[in-house]
Amino acid sequence: MAKTNYNNRILLFCILPFNIRQRVIYVALGIVAFLIAYSVGAAVHMGKQQTEDLRRHFAEQIKGIDQNGIFINNARIALGMFVPAAGIGLGVISGFYTGMIFTAIAATSALNNVPPLVILITPFGIMEVFAYGIAISRSGIFIYQLVKKKSWREYAIPILIEIGIVILILLAGAVIEWQIITQFKGSHMLPNA
Repeated sequence: MAKTNYNNRILLFCILPFNIRQRVIYVALGIVAFLIAYSVGAAVHMGKQQTEDLRRHFAEQIKGIDQNGIFINNARIALGMFVPAAGIGLGVISGFYTGMIFTAIAATSALNNVPPLVILITPFGIMEVFAYGIAISRSGIFIYQLVKKKSWREYAIPILIEIGIVILILLAGAVIEWQIITQFKGSHMLPNA
């Protein structure tokens, strides 16, 4: 039995040739990049009219959205983050605009005195940021692998596994986020979109 477990570990590391510790560091760097962009976006000072326009535009975009819409929106963004180089830029831009949107919503609702990063320590926020960290970091690793002209077979399986992990995390996050939204709407703490 011990020999079988040992053989399975060897097989797993032959299929997935990467260093777990390095991968965790890269994911952490992706998360930090997203959080910095989010914080910068949240710190942008907007006039009252800009804030209202942004809030109204966002409310129109999410009108009638449910957990499937939340998932599709987040998955579309995350899958774009897997694109080499462009994925890092998309992750930073997404973080920046998410911060701006939170600030606009907070300024016109009961969330006015809530620090912007608090929304990201909700269960769904943590899940989304982690998923985005995986995708952003994979974009950077993918650039390195392309520059080193490594065989696509060497990185195809890890990319597909990570895409699957990101999809599952975002699906669970969307369900949790939708449940929280419906509870808050039911208690009239959030304005109807």
